Amino acid sequence: MRITRLHALLLAVLLAAPVVAADSPRDGDIIFHTSRSAQSAAIQKATHSPYSHVGVIFIRDGKPFVFEAIATVRYTPLEAWIARGDQGRFVVKRLKQPMSPQQATKLRAAASPYLGKAYDLYFEWSDQRIYCSELVWKMYESALGVRLGELQKLREFDLGDPAVRAKMRERYGEKVPLEEPVISPARLFGSPLLTEVSIR
Repeated sequence: MRITRLHALLLAVLLAAPVVAADSPRDGDIIFHTSRSAQSAAIQKATHSPYSHVGVIFIRDGKPFVFEAIATVRYTPLEAWIARGDQGRFVVKRLKQPMSPQQATKLRAAASPYLGKAYDLYFEWSDQRIYCSELVWKMYESALGVRLGELQKLREFDLGDPAVRAKMRERYGEKVPLEEPVISPARLFGSPLLTEVSIR
C-alpha cells in the first residue's frame, strides 16, 4: 500500500507525541476497589455498586499509602492495597476544587485520632469503632467541612437479596437497626464534589 504524504505526516506526529502517564497520587485522593472480604458481596448487592471498600491516600516519606479501616485503622502501602482488591482494579477520585497545602495538612491531622481504632462490623454511627466509608466521610467533614454525599438510613438500602439478608442475620439477629445513619462507598463514589483521576 502506497503511503501518502498525509499518512506519513500523521504517523510522524503520533510517534513524536509524548506518552501521558496516569496522574500521580496526591494527599487526600480517595481510592475505591472491590474488596474480596467476606462481606463484600453483601455490600455490593445492598448498594448496587461494585465498590465495597474505600480509603484515603497520603504520601509518607515520598511513598503513597492508603489510610483505611479494615481490622484496625491503619496505613497500608498503596501497591499492597491494590493487590488486595479484585483483579487489582481500582478507581481514584479527588475533589474537583483542588486542596491547598493547608487543607491537606488539616486532612492528615484529622486522620490521627482514628489510627488504631477497631473496624465496626455493625456500621454504627459512632467514633468508638469505624468502618471504611465512615472514616473517609468523617475525615473530610471534620477537616474541610466537606460532606461527600448525604447519609442514608440502613432501611434505604436494598436488603432483600439473600446474601444481604444472611449477613444482616449474622450481625444483628432479629433486631436490625433500620434507622441507623450509614454512609456507603457507593454514596462517596457518586459525590458530585469528586472527579475521577485514575482507573485500572
